[in-house]
Amino acid sequence: MPISTPDAHWFHKPSGAERVWLGLALTWCLVLTIMMPYWHFKGKQNSTGEAYRVEIQAFRDRVDRFVQTYQVGEQSGIPIVEPPPGGDAYLIGQSWRWHPIIKLKKDQTYRLHVSSGDFQHGFSLLPLNMNFHVLPGYDHVLTITPTSAGEFPLICNEYCGALHHAMTGRIIVE
Repeated sequence: MPISTPDAHWFHKPSGAERVWLGLALTWCLVLTIMMPYWHFKGKQNSTGEAYRVEIQAFRDRVDRFVQTYQVGEQSGIPIVEPPPGGDAYLIGQSWRWHPIIKLKKDQTYRLHVSSGDFQHGFSLLPLNMNFHVLPGYDHVLTITPTSAGEFPLICNEYCGALHHAMTGRIIVE
């Protein structure tokens, strides 16, 4: 099939319903563009911005010390750890699991340190709209104040390998 030039009158100006839909799409794009700075500065959806370079083994050691100091139980071989209110909590994503299970008190503020021990992971706390990108070699610090009690599942929302679908964890709030 030879390549040929299109007919000279192939383009027709939008008309009728097509103009309405194009106008709605353009208007919606402008609204979202204007709202982005508001969501960034006033929406309280962004992390505190604290991130520090850390050796992966040094962060693993911090997590191990945290577990040894504050462990209050165990579930399916995973330690349940309860830091003091106002304290630091450590969570590591590694080899398709979040470690440990963290138990917090409602209406208390904590500094949650999150890192990866192997690949890049996505930290997603459900059902909240809390999503965070977790990289190996960085200690990401999130200041959190749980406002409702319950068990909140953690999932990895960044593809991290063959068992990505099974990478889950939990935060318990009492």
